[in-house]
Amino acid sequence: MQANRTLSLRPATLADAALIASIHAASWQATYRGLLPDVFLDGEVTHERAAYWEARLSAPGGERRIVRIAELNGEPIGFVCAERQPESAWGVLLDNLHALPGYQGIGVGKLLMRAAEDWTRAQGEAQLYLYVLEGNTPAIGFYERQGWQFVGAEPDHMGGRDITALRYVYRLEK
Repeated sequence: MQANRTLSLRPATLADAALIASIHAASWQATYRGLLPDVFLDGEVTHERAAYWEARLSAPGGERRIVRIAELNGEPIGFVCAERQPESAWGVLLDNLHALPGYQGIGVGKLLMRAAEDWTRAQGEAQLYLYVLEGNTPAIGFYERQGWQFVGAEPDHMGGRDITALRYVYRLEK
């Protein structure tokens, strides 16, 4: 008999920076293998993400963003970060949505995305946008199944490599 599994969300705090960074790094290590250099994924990504999230969660402007942590029976398994971009013509940036490998496909991504959508509506915005790494086929498929639409590509740089970031938008229903 399968035990009841409770999937829930909670707000992130500055004290969660290391936790979020570890989920982020683990997600990149599993997802970006072959897309980014192994030396980056096996080495500096952990420290780079830790510094990033420490700075991000302690930076002013927290009212412009939402960061939620997904937990399964109290165990952190994913997170989402969305942020209002005052000068953006694209709406609210869905900056990060990550679930730990092994927990994908159980509804955590949809739950995290719904939290970002609800927050975006509460901000009076009508659209979200995101960037996904070209070649990240599972994520592209996930977003397209949720109704996101491809609107363009931009050059970027990540992990010491030139990459292409694909921009997707999602128009919120009223």
